[in-house]
Amino acid sequence: MLPPKVVKDFDIDFLLASSKGATGELLIDIFKRLYEYFGPQNWWPGDTRFEVCIGAILTQNTSWKNVAKAIENLKAKGVLSIKKLYHIDISYLAQLIRPAGYFNIKARRLKNFVSVIFEDFSSDLDRLFSLELDEAREILLSIQGIGPETADSILLYAGGYPTFVVDAYTKRVLIRHNIIDEDASYEDIRYIFMNYLPLDTELFNEYHALFVSLGKNFCKKKNPACDNCPLKNI
Repeated sequence: MLPPKVVKDFDIDFLLASSKGATGELLIDIFKRLYEYFGPQNWWPGDTRFEVCIGAILTQNTSWKNVAKAIENLKAKGVLSIKKLYHIDISYLAQLIRPAGYFNIKARRLKNFVSVIFEDFSSDLDRLFSLELDEAREILLSIQGIGPETADSILLYAGGYPTFVVDAYTKRVLIRHNIIDEDASYEDIRYIFMNYLPLDTELFNEYHALFVSLGKNFCKKKNPACDNCPLKNI
């Protein structure tokens, strides 16, 4: 089971002192504004670390509402475990996760992930998460269908590693505030947070979730609500 979520009282002065240079101060200012506006986001939903991993894979290109339906289907059929998903027929799995969309592709991705945990780590996520961050990340990225965003989501939210998750919302916000160029890669953006901020799991957890809230409510792809944005004037 995952430990109960605890709302962390972030010490902004400490974070500022632990950040690096003007870029670090800017990133902490952004975090402070978002946290004060939206409050704690309590991410990632899931009863177990394995469920968090499954959710991270299923949420690619779909809403969490649909992912939740797919996970409930897996629970209802009693197959939400590493061993059972390893042995399950892939066509049957695809039908169970149908609400999450791209179900045939995602069924293969789930199978790929579960196969590595089952075969290489004896069905024990703790063995994967006992590795150093870079090694665990390299293993996840070697699994077909798992890209950097999904790998970092698994590592951060299930593994408790201090790694920053970059998504479309993050990139959009940073571009619009002239912090990065439009051609910045995933690793370029991740480097900014990993290099200029303290490596803090709770901070990275909350920061990523706050970017999602900002993107959904203000920094929309079309017709952004800039006049009322918490980051106005940054």
